[in-house]
Amino acid sequence: MMRSRPIGVAVLGMGNVGTEVVRILLENSADLQSRVGAPLELRGVAVRDASRPRPIDPGLLTEDAAELVARDDVDLVVELMGGIYPARDLIGTALKSGKSVVTANKALIAVYTGELSTAAAENGVDLYYEAAVAGAIPVVRPLTQSLAGDTVQRVAGIVNGTTNYILSAMDETGADYDDVLAEAGRLGYAEADPTADVEGYDAASKAAILASIAFHSRVTASDVYREGISRITSDDLEDAKKFDCTVKLLSICERIRTDDGERISARVYPALIPLEHPLATVNGAFNAVVVEAENAGRLMFYGQGAGGAPTASAVLGDLVMAARNRVFHGRGPLESTYASLPVAPIDDVPTRYYVSMKVADRAGVLQQVAGEFSKRNVSIAAVRQEGAGAGARLIVVTHRASDRAQSETVAALEEMDSVIKVSSVLRLEGTDD
Repeated sequence: MMRSRPIGVAVLGMGNVGTEVVRILLENSADLQSRVGAPLELRGVAVRDASRPRPIDPGLLTEDAAELVARDDVDLVVELMGGIYPARDLIGTALKSGKSVVTANKALIAVYTGELSTAAAENGVDLYYEAAVAGAIPVVRPLTQSLAGDTVQRVAGIVNGTTNYILSAMDETGADYDDVLAEAGRLGYAEADPTADVEGYDAASKAAILASIAFHSRVTASDVYREGISRITSDDLEDAKKFDCTVKLLSICERIRTDDGERISARVYPALIPLEHPLATVNGAFNAVVVEAENAGRLMFYGQGAGGAPTASAVLGDLVMAARNRVFHGRGPLESTYASLPVAPIDDVPTRYYVSMKVADRAGVLQQVAGEFSKRNVSIAAVRQEGAGAGARLIVVTHRASDRAQSETVAALEEMDSVIKVSSVLRLEGTDD
């Protein structure tokens, strides 16, 4: 039955995503009404400067977000402002007032998901955030619903389009990092301040969200080990090709076994992956997430990871679900933290290393280098020697060992007289060794 009373929607923020959300709400109102079971009516849009020309009725614009959220005729709040404040307070107020919330704010969800999910549960409303991870790609809902009866073992992916564009361009053209970053800025792929992207903060927030959902445990951004791509060189990418690999910034969340029992590893770093791995072919600004579950096996989700229209698609999907629940008195899935698995420090995580170093061109150097790996029970999988004289170089790829043992080995190499410089250290993922 069609609900007679419309569902009032407030949108907070009208940047690229907010503009697209408003456009779709207004242009597709008839279809959305049929899908929801009641009309969705836009009550207002909160912006910083209501005097700026925008493609909607100026009467819908307001600079008072708190007043808009508090209105009695608002049932659903869509938060697209970004940042922690005032978004956290506005979302909290909405939830405590019995209003469901849809947000794309990964930074907020990665830190305050517990607080906000508790408020939603206590007040019988929904908190949806599909758009907070990988834009248009449906990942959150499959993890919370489609795989709810399975045991997820691992979630790994490319979840930041800016860094993937940069690494793809470096790989294809041989250009240096700084040049490609500048070009990414000119093309609109990189922000004026790209720190959140290139240093891995954005990907770490998304990893925290994915780990929390996949492993039924509360993981925050501060729990995620993080490294960015700013030290990656064109030489690293050329060397990767010699081992039939490429370099990607990966977000990895997995269950691991330690001496203390089962734990979660959540980490973000640039890594070599074999060219035959499904993530190796994800190029440009695209995103992809690979989920490995006990019974479902390996699943891959691929598509546009950012952008106004793609992200708006994910927001509208959440909005329709939340609105349907209002109409038919249902509820979406609640936060699940029953497992409460601890997060393992990076030192305890088993990894593989790729180490490139300039060495003295004299007899016995390889034996000395191999000895440092052997002292810490780190097995060498492959060694490549290049150049001679001042240009002599060793590239070592290890088998799996604890990250502590690997990093201690690298530290020891840096102190050796026969090692002039450890040029690059990367991890190797996507192999069974």
